[in-house]
Amino acid sequence: MAFRRAAGLVCGLAGGSAVVVWAEWRGYLGEDRGESWRSKAPITAALSALHAAHPATQPAGLPVYSSGSGWDSNWDRRDPSTMLSPRRKESSGEENSTEVENNKPRATRHIFLIRHSQYNLNGNGDRERTLTPLGREQAELLGQRLADLGLKYDVMIHSSMARATETASIISRYLPGVEMVSCDLLREGAPIEPVPPVTHWKPEAVYHEDGARIEAAFRRYIHRADPKQKEDSYEIIVCHANVIRYFVCRALQFPPEGWLRMGLNNGSITWLTIRPSGRVALRALGDSGFMPPDKLTRT
Repeated sequence: MAFRRAAGLVCGLAGGSAVVVWAEWRGYLGEDRGESWRSKAPITAALSALHAAHPATQPAGLPVYSSGSGWDSNWDRRDPSTMLSPRRKESSGEENSTEVENNKPRATRHIFLIRHSQYNLNGNGDRERTLTPLGREQAELLGQRLADLGLKYDVMIHSSMARATETASIISRYLPGVEMVSCDLLREGAPIEPVPPVTHWKPEAVYHEDGARIEAAFRRYIHRADPKQKEDSYEIIVCHANVIRYFVCRALQFPPEGWLRMGLNNGSITWLTIRPSGRVALRALGDSGFMPPDKLTRT
């Protein structure tokens, strides 16, 4: 009779949580409450089959196990506890604690990754691949959006390629006083061979050449704040879709081979926040909602 009741619940419910709770309450999965093990065995088998069919279903209060490898808290190699000098490592615990405390970041970094605006794809080389009239209009809308956020930007770093430099120059009209810095590491390229592979896109550059440069850019710009930084910072990086997508995957500790699965509009904003603890949050990915629909492009 008990088995028929359990079987009825198994057949009547799509999930297994209620069945497990009911069975435990009745004692069919726990200690003997007057019924033989043989009477419980069919119920246990039925519940095992149910869990096999619904592996994601978990009873309330039971742990849910992740299939990932977990979060590497020292992903940027700036965890204060790992930065002790060799001399300090051999000293007393109190001295170590003091050095760790002194090396703890206090500020949060907000990094705005900006994709350049639409540009002339038919240009002969980088110098001729400047922004189209629509691209310049996109950059104007982008500059206005960044200004409207009302944030105190610390610096604007841009790729040295023509389309990124021109985009940054237009943005700067809306952010007077913000320092502009050009960087070759941020130039467009193929960061890593994408998975799944694609047949319609064959990068001119070699993955291991571009990948090393783009990884170097990631390590230079994407990390927690320096311990000397006292206030939260807001930094703008104007670069390219491949670079931004790779940065996002690396910062969130997602498989970097998945970078090509994301799409970014021209002139869009991707917002990363890096806490003093090293925790990273993606606050926006490819935001272009501030542009009218007829101004949106992805070239």
